Amino acid sequence: MPRFSGKTVIITGSSNGIGRSAALLFAQEGANVTITGRNSDRLEETRQILLKSGVPEKNINSVVADVTTSSGQDQLINTTLAKFSKIDVLINNAGASIPDATGATGIDQGIDIYQKTLQLNLQSVIEMTKKVKPHLIETKGEIVNISSIAGGSHAVSNFISCFHEPNCFQQPDFIYYSCAKSALDQFTRSSAIDLIKYGIRVNSVSPGVVATGFIGAAGLDNEAAKKFYKHMAAHKECIPAGVAGQPEDIATIILFLADRKLSSYIIGQSIVADGGSTLMMAMQFGDAM
Repeated sequence: MPRFSGKTVIITGSSNGIGRSAALLFAQEGANVTITGRNSDRLEETRQILLKSGVPEKNINSVVADVTTSSGQDQLINTTLAKFSKIDVLINNAGASIPDATGATGIDQGIDIYQKTLQLNLQSVIEMTKKVKPHLIETKGEIVNISSIAGGSHAVSNFISCFHEPNCFQQPDFIYYSCAKSALDQFTRSSAIDLIKYGIRVNSVSPGVVATGFIGAAGLDNEAAKKFYKHMAAHKECIPAGVAGQPEDIATIILFLADRKLSSYIIGQSIVADGGSTLMMAMQFGDAM
């Protein structure tokens, strides 16, 4: 029997990238899945990928919704309960680094960018966790948050600007995104202690460079994004493994953390999956020669 047979999973931000890959793996492992995103065309692509892989339509709940809004969150939860009657797993995957339309970086970015970034990457996770809590208490369920190595103790450089100017002096230009992911890591740890008394486990994954739509959302077109991932993979000081991660690399870790039989003793932890990048961050852009 598939390991998630009979389980119901909500995956935010599942219209592409890591969320789409996770939805496919969960569904192939027998789960009922609620997929969601703001772009109806991309979300339909995800649904079709699941159907073509042999997933029954009755196991898919596709919801076009904005997870940063209360109404969008309620729609996700209510339609899931209406179709599947319960919730076993919440995957808080939706997230992005939001560029300032003026081109400003660092602390020169508008406070509106800060607010939007934290609303998407942190506040929506907190709100979804609060709203799903009573349902996960009933099922003794699981929560997996998708964080980032950007939330670590190092300052995070703007890889995009440095792709265009390899010799530039690095500045922590993704400052609000990094703040949001750092806060998400703390929320994961603290909520894990708060919720384990109800039988709910909370953990997270911190990806490094993964070939998704993230870089495009941050300002590069598709062709430039491809060059970016190729450039990063070719530089061992950036990714020691020599290859950019793929969405399924992270999705398999998500399923591991959602599988109580395999990861029951892991509580409030974040698994870093970055091809070794964080081992090099302190000297990442130095040239010893």
